Amino acid sequence: MQVDWALAARLARAAAGDAPLSDPPAGLAERADAARDQIVAATGLVPAGALPPAEWVDRGTWIDANLATMRTTLGPLLEGTLGSSGPAALQAAGGAVVAAELGGLLGLLSRRVLGQYDVSLVDPDAPPRLLLVGPNLDRATAELGAPREEVVTWVTLHEVTHAVQFGAVEWLRPHLGGALQELLGALDLKPDPRALLNLGVEDLKAMVGSVREGGLLGVVMGPERKAILDRVQGTMGLVEGHAEWAMDRAGSDVLDDVDGLRAAMDRRREDRAPIWRIFDRLFGFDLKLKQYAQGRLFCDAVVFARGEDGLRDAWAASELAPTAAELSDPAAWLRRTSPAAA
Repeated sequence: MQVDWALAARLARAAAGDAPLSDPPAGLAERADAARDQIVAATGLVPAGALPPAEWVDRGTWIDANLATMRTTLGPLLEGTLGSSGPAALQAAGGAVVAAELGGLLGLLSRRVLGQYDVSLVDPDAPPRLLLVGPNLDRATAELGAPREEVVTWVTLHEVTHAVQFGAVEWLRPHLGGALQELLGALDLKPDPRALLNLGVEDLKAMVGSVREGGLLGVVMGPERKAILDRVQGTMGLVEGHAEWAMDRAGSDVLDDVDGLRAAMDRRREDRAPIWRIFDRLFGFDLKLKQYAQGRLFCDAVVFARGEDGLRDAWAASELAPTAAELSDPAAWLRRTSPAAA
């Protein structure tokens, strides 16, 4: 089955709506460099190389970047595993259904996402990007009633934190990428072309509905995904929770009202898709706002018990990252990783 990526791009841009790109804030590059230094000082994580430059982009550029990442990640699977036999018309219809789901998802996300550290988990040669979505940041500034400079600095800190995490923690990218490839390898889909040929409009609607409920690939993945998902969820919860913790710690030194900005952003985030929402929707991950909040509480609990050096221990090796269960029970992680348990 050939996914119609051009159709996905067209649908995504249509769903994104028109939103002009304003001029970037003055000194954006310097702001990102300062954010790197602030996050390194706050976390003790030191990236091995230079971070990607901050880019002030429109929604269309954000869509193109994510489609490129998704095409290299999911393309081989979708165009190979999900049916490479059967009538050409049937394969084209399947490719269009997938393109419609991907395009609609990206279009909706593009209206809300403020920034993204775009990194390919399965292609180490693909350069990461640090994207700030200008139209959405301008709208958020108006909605929050906060100074534009403060909002941009806050979001830049968040995305730079992810850049520092992936740049400093050598095992993080291959760990998540390996788990993702395991999930892809666990798929077992044997569609019945005769049944698909008889699909009507209502059947197609039901198919799209099942995608939205269980994830595009979740409906065809066997029970063996549970252990892999648990590992991914724990690590991704750590990534997001640690970013929240680091933002607050670093932001208190550079923002006038970090508590007020945090409260305002949290209220807005109730209906805002996080960076990992794409994988949540595609794979049926249970990576909702609650889990990111648990990640933040996990970091607070570890720092309270062992100090900031103890929190850095969670990044020392992949086996020291919390599981999904430990994310909501920091005491269990503290017991497992205590010197006495070693």
